[in-house]
Amino acid sequence: MTCAMRVVSDTSPLLNLAIIGRLALVRQQFGQVWVPPAVLGELQPDAQRPGSLEVREALRVGWLRASDHPQPELVAVLQRELDYGEAEAIALAVQWRAAWVLLDERAGRRVAKSLGLEVTGVLGILLRAKLQGQLPSLRVALDDLQGSAGFRLSDALAADILRQAGESDP
Repeated sequence: MTCAMRVVSDTSPLLNLAIIGRLALVRQQFGQVWVPPAVLGELQPDAQRPGSLEVREALRVGWLRASDHPQPELVAVLQRELDYGEAEAIALAVQWRAAWVLLDERAGRRVAKSLGLEVTGVLGILLRAKLQGQLPSLRVALDDLQGSAGFRLSDALAADILRQAGESDP
């Protein structure tokens, strides 16, 4: 795999999709996905918590892969604004010139975009899955995200995503 084809993820998209039983969508859309050590630690694949079994299975099968530590200097700079997992994910994506970085938090997305990275997150993955016919109901997935995973989503953003998916209220 060339460096340009690599996809790097932060914790949130993977864990939230695992909790609602939709982690396979990441594999379907991106193939192999890499996580830096800090993100692997945050995912806690060996824990007994919601989503852990799915993450553990993705690592076992090999489509979810752990990377080495990214450049510590860049991580240190990014940590001025971001948490350690986000900083490592963005640093790794920059270092590898990754095709995508998967992030949900607003600050991380802003920083990644400012560094020229292509960014999507759990909502973009779910919307793409709906539009590609891989997800029967985006509304159900959003309800699951908010209820089971505790994902915070404004009413306006939910309405916009549902409109894009063709599931808005008449």
